[in-house]
Amino acid sequence: MKIIVAPDSFKGSLSAIEAAQAMAEGIQELDSSVEVHLLPAADGGEGTMVAMVEATDGALVAHEVEDPFGRKISACYGILGDGKTCVIEIAEASGLTLLKDHEQNPLTASSFGTGELIRCALDAGFRTFIIGLGGSATNDGGTGMLEALGMLFLDQKGQQLARGGGALDRLAEIDVSKFDHRISTSRFLIACDVENTLIGEQGASAVFGPQKGASSEMILQLDDNLRNFADVVERLTGTVLHNKKGAGAAGGAGGAMQAFFEGSMRRGVDVVLEAASFQTHLENVDLIVTGEGKTDSQTLSGKTPFGIAEAGKRADIPVILISGMVDPMSYSLLNPYFVEIHSIVNETVAIDYAMANAYNQLKIKTKTVMKNYMEKQK
Repeated sequence: MKIIVAPDSFKGSLSAIEAAQAMAEGIQELDSSVEVHLLPAADGGEGTMVAMVEATDGALVAHEVEDPFGRKISACYGILGDGKTCVIEIAEASGLTLLKDHEQNPLTASSFGTGELIRCALDAGFRTFIIGLGGSATNDGGTGMLEALGMLFLDQKGQQLARGGGALDRLAEIDVSKFDHRISTSRFLIACDVENTLIGEQGASAVFGPQKGASSEMILQLDDNLRNFADVVERLTGTVLHNKKGAGAAGGAGGAMQAFFEGSMRRGVDVVLEAASFQTHLENVDLIVTGEGKTDSQTLSGKTPFGIAEAGKRADIPVILISGMVDPMSYSLLNPYFVEIHSIVNETVAIDYAMANAYNQLKIKTKTVMKNYMEKQK
């Protein structure tokens, strides 16, 4: 029997690689003769870079850059196995996981460090990029990233704005005269797992602001500020970002990428699976096992397990889903895509215990699921 394990990360508990290893251990403890292949995946959010580098036998390169509040940290970009493609994940330098809970403040958090990573990669000669938008601590419309690449954001007096989403209400002019010219000769593929607009009820501030520490008052302020940013961008470039799909990703960095970078935006899981040549690994495979931290109706909007399920369907291979938690109200929506759906958290396993013992619990659950599955196949 040949099985591929292809989970996403279990957010807050396991990386995608760790989750795949736990699943593989569970299967091989049950039956060591099973051929298990690990293909950890991602959908543009946290873990995308590492998953793609691992899948293609690439490498990570570290640089000193700024975190969301200007503190120096070590952050990496990835080089895929082709040696030509650079992967940069916004969460690496500008991510929410870099901050303590009490530090979260989207009014002042900046994506500057992500721009520094792009500049470092340009200096190293890269001109083909994959940018993963997910897990950011920012709501600055990507202005910090653009500033690191030479763009200036000015008020009515021509003074440069402070970094962060809180200052964008005073934005009157964008000076692109010193914007890194190498950007125009580079190609950017934006990997994104959300289609949220820049502003409004489904915009960056309203939907993702609360996760980044925004109060209800902050959300209104940030939304108005991003509207002003979009107005100025439209006057400068003609690109209308306000209600553009994907513009709200990563606190509006998705909009900045669409307005100022040459390239395209695609569903993150498709980008990851294509880079890993996932479909080519499915020959003579009997089963795929995938999973994530929490599965609900949003999974069907392009999260990793849904992309894996689609790939399995194309190859006529059954897919089992094993997640940390599964929303009970979503089973009817999920059932058409998976032959089985399982949750680690249940009547006997509490959430806190499952997260604190995630590796072992995922291994045990996988072993149990596979035991029952194999017996049914006899």
